[in-house]
Amino acid sequence: MNKKLVFCIFSIIIFSINIFIISCSNKDKEEGLLINIGPEPKTLDPTYTETYDSSAYIAHTFEGLTSRDKDDKLIEGVAESWEISADYITYTFHLRTNAKWADGKIVTANDFVYAWRRAVDPKVASSVSYQLNPVKNADKIINGELPIEYLGIKALDDFTLEVKLESPTTYFLDLLATTIYSPLRRDVIEKYGDIWTQEEYIGNGPFFVSSHINGDKIIMEKNTNYWNAENIIPNKITFVLLDNPNTIISSIENGNLYFGSNPPLQDIPKLKREGYIDYVPLLAIYFLSVNTTNETLKDKRVRKALSLAIDRNYITENVTKGGEIPAAALVPYSVFDIEGSFRDKGGDYFSLKEEDYKKNIEEAKRLLEEAGYPNGKNFPVIEYSVESQSSLNIFEAVQNMWKENLNIDAKVNQLEWGVFMNTTRGDKNFQIARSGWMGDYNDPMTFLDTFLSYSPQNTGSYYNKEYEDLVKSALTNGDKISRMKTLHKAEDVLMEDMPFIPVYFYNRVILVRPELKDIMISSTIPPRFFYSYVEK
Repeated sequence: MNKKLVFCIFSIIIFSINIFIISCSNKDKEEGLLINIGPEPKTLDPTYTETYDSSAYIAHTFEGLTSRDKDDKLIEGVAESWEISADYITYTFHLRTNAKWADGKIVTANDFVYAWRRAVDPKVASSVSYQLNPVKNADKIINGELPIEYLGIKALDDFTLEVKLESPTTYFLDLLATTIYSPLRRDVIEKYGDIWTQEEYIGNGPFFVSSHINGDKIIMEKNTNYWNAENIIPNKITFVLLDNPNTIISSIENGNLYFGSNPPLQDIPKLKREGYIDYVPLLAIYFLSVNTTNETLKDKRVRKALSLAIDRNYITENVTKGGEIPAAALVPYSVFDIEGSFRDKGGDYFSLKEEDYKKNIEEAKRLLEEAGYPNGKNFPVIEYSVESQSSLNIFEAVQNMWKENLNIDAKVNQLEWGVFMNTTRGDKNFQIARSGWMGDYNDPMTFLDTFLSYSPQNTGSYYNKEYEDLVKSALTNGDKISRMKTLHKAEDVLMEDMPFIPVYFYNRVILVRPELKDIMISSTIPPRFFYSYVEK
């Protein structure tokens, strides 16, 4: 080939590569980090936030009294220090004098008083107001029994905040890092009312919203008034508001996004091979709720047999295929103990090893025979209620396992969502139903208290006095070590009774390009990009 022609072709290739690099660099400079967490958020108001995406945006624009670091450890936020009374009821917080709102105004103790009172105000009607229940009188105020001024929060001066609790709550400092506990600007909200987030969205976090084009993108820039601004890495983040999974995937593959959420299950194997998939453990479990008042299912030997006959490894590997973790207990691995994981310390209540599944089946047969149903003889057909296609797929797998291993028949009762909720939570007219729970905070209590007799989540009508006493004791125990021991005992009692059938713990599947570094994301916090950068 002519040397001049070769040189020209080589020059064109180098020129094209340089243009591409310059183009990408310019795009990064103009738009900053390109991130997708979801479509247009339902709200950006901390008082009303109950979704993952909204919480992520608010985590960038607001900061509470406490926060979490890169390793998911609790750290100081607006509060630089605090004292806790000997009875664990009174907390006194000392606020940073250099904590500022995005417009430069100082954050004061009264900003927290206003925000918390607003959150529990029945007129405001926040669906997540219950998250403030540990604060004295919160529940009574939410139910309209007391005025908001009776909430257990008081500004002693501009930089000192006193909070009183109903009872000792060892995880209270963790709760303070959640969005509903964020401070708010009374002057802004009273000026604009419900549309304040559209008109003058002022926060006190590491970033501020410089542009919000509905349904298109939310652009955030570094808040130079933030007390820790010098350690925040990105100058700009563009949150691209997308819901179409194909568009999100192609944008990740083409480099037009660095981060995306919830790819379709069928695309995960391919994306995993390409190096774009990662998993984040969630504070969540998928389980089967068992109606313990049912004549057949009230026998715990039957419930245990039904549980042991399920091959959870098969379900997670061949049915759900989303990186879920087989479950042999209630509390997930991502929940903290005094040190390490509550689940690691408590262990599994039956073996999940594939080589032990046959032993599980033999034990299930023995229990069923002991309960009066040898080889499934005379066992009534189980009605299994579901509300979605994914739950139907799990039912079909479980149905086959029960039939093959125990000679028990099950039929599906597929219901529309509203009817399903009324059937399982209202009338409780069901036998076995698809269920689950996502924790509100990182503590075993957020799972264990759902099986108290008066809990709305106790759809199976479970009651055991020993269990009630243990959980209630832990609710008011300020000693972290003895409290955690009590919670382990409570789970022991629960799993011995088996009023539910654990199936798997959830993982959140995320899409991320390998050059995006230092994402802060865990079971307790939505993705945060305070220290993120793109490695060239």
